[in-house]
Amino acid sequence: MNVSSKPERTRLSAEDWEIAALHLIAEQGVGALAVEALARQLGVTKGSFYWHFRTREALLNAALERWEQYGEREIISQIEQIADPRKRLPELFRRVAHELQPHRVYAALLKALDHPQVVPVMARVSQRRMEFLTTAYREAGLPPPQALNRARLTYAAYVGFLQLNFTLGLPRINHEEFEAYVEHMIATLIPS
Repeated sequence: MNVSSKPERTRLSAEDWEIAALHLIAEQGVGALAVEALARQLGVTKGSFYWHFRTREALLNAALERWEQYGEREIISQIEQIADPRKRLPELFRRVAHELQPHRVYAALLKALDHPQVVPVMARVSQRRMEFLTTAYREAGLPPPQALNRARLTYAAYVGFLQLNFTLGLPRINHEEFEAYVEHMIATLIPS
């Protein structure tokens, strides 16, 4: 039996690289995404990266796709399973409010809307979210034009809060104040 003196390393998967890329994007922005920095952070050589990706752009595409699919799979698809449309929207608001990492990524992507790989992803995500909200408001009883306007207002409030919070560091609110804000948004934006 051949015993190596070096500890056995766990081989990183493409998923490990994608998740690490999203964390880096959330913390430092799209421009900070670099293979060498990620390899150092993960404690591996750049060679490990090239087992899974040919270029930094390929990693960025895969990471953005992972983020995009998370929103579809983990949020929207689960909310759609709630039978009562009047319960669907409050649950959406509460669930989305507590998804910190996806918010950080979204806020970083908002700062990178001049990046050619980011623009189409943000356009698709925004379109699907607007369609989902419009449908949810229609199913909750609003006529189509009002449902669309309420969806716009809701999405604008979400994006605006992210911009204020992650870009400007405002508002500085504690947990209880944030929970009260979420409940205020529900009371204000969801038809009774």
